[in-house]
Amino acid sequence: MTATLILQAGKSGSLRRRHPWIFAGSVATLKGRARSGDTVIVEDEHGTPMGRAAWSPESKIRARMWTFDPDEIVDHAFFKRRVAQAVARRLGWSVLRGNQIEPAGERLLHGEADGLPGVIADRYGDTVVLQLTSAGADAWRDAIVAGIVQATQCKQIYERSDSDVRKLEGLEPVTGWVEAKGLHETLQQTFPQIDEHGVNFGVDVAGGHKTGFYLDQRDNRLLLRSLAKGRRVLNCFCYTGGFSLQALAGGAASVISIDSSGPALAQAKANLALNPHLDASRAEWRDADVFQALRDYHKAGEMFDLIVLDPPKFAPSAAHANQAARAYKDINLFGFKLLAPGGLLMTYSCSGGIGVELFQKIVAGAASDAGRDARILKRLMASSDHPVGLTAPEGEYLKGLLIETA
Repeated sequence: MTATLILQAGKSGSLRRRHPWIFAGSVATLKGRARSGDTVIVEDEHGTPMGRAAWSPESKIRARMWTFDPDEIVDHAFFKRRVAQAVARRLGWSVLRGNQIEPAGERLLHGEADGLPGVIADRYGDTVVLQLTSAGADAWRDAIVAGIVQATQCKQIYERSDSDVRKLEGLEPVTGWVEAKGLHETLQQTFPQIDEHGVNFGVDVAGGHKTGFYLDQRDNRLLLRSLAKGRRVLNCFCYTGGFSLQALAGGAASVISIDSSGPALAQAKANLALNPHLDASRAEWRDADVFQALRDYHKAGEMFDLIVLDPPKFAPSAAHANQAARAYKDINLFGFKLLAPGGLLMTYSCSGGIGVELFQKIVAGAASDAGRDARILKRLMASSDHPVGLTAPEGEYLKGLLIETA
């Protein structure tokens, strides 16, 4: 028998607005037995069915909605259908991808926005990298994998379910090649290559950040490319050189790239070698702490025409917002100090604990403290294959600003 989750009185409003999360404080009781990841029926305090959700007894998010239709059965067919629908949607978004009809690197499944909480899947050519971050997603691994194989005809799947979020769900990390019926072959190539608007990148799916590459910045890298011609570019937290190589492709006069990860810089240099049409003499790679490097450049009187600040997540939750705000303020302060008159700053935050308004306030404070007049030319966000559910704004983790200084 399927267990039933009964909501506390007055706690059904968010579900009626179709927000997919049920927090522990909203749960009155669970009638029946449910293991972690099991599907439960959700009812309000009056016994009115509201849908079906995945039960997660160790998480503060006690349940995540699979469906708001109480009569919809959550089974293998459900997941194959949801996966197929998400993949098909991406095929229709070519205009939003800059008319790149079928990019070699693309997010196929994006959690709540695709009706699959805790499920992330990125495609790199014939390789799909799967990340499962919730108890419900973990429980339906086989069905999700089968749906991916059927919808994409990919040749191999690598699982990267190793994010810290799994600990909050009581889950152990899982990584490695996935065996599944229907895979054409298992190439076991952990460095597939992708072509992003004519620039080649190798992707470390086994050891790289997230699923190996930051696909969410694809559109923003193309924007940078269109702005780079003749400019002296500084790319901070460059990782494997995504922004750097696109700046070179756009005709940048020079590109200095900084990261504190030796392996990431090694991959960045390898990526540059994959592109003989780019002028490697214009690229400089620095293994350094960005915070200190920005200070050193300022002390030396250096100036740049275009600066990219794309740091790692400083605030994983709202509880870390104050500490993160200081870090964002610091790098943006020196970013403004290092910009030549008329220079451009592309600055980002991928911290879920820092909202759009707060991020703009932090950047504005940095400009004021640097004594620079500045204006926002464009608000930046994740590429279109990372949609945000209209009723789940928490999914808008990446926010950015393109700023011009006087």
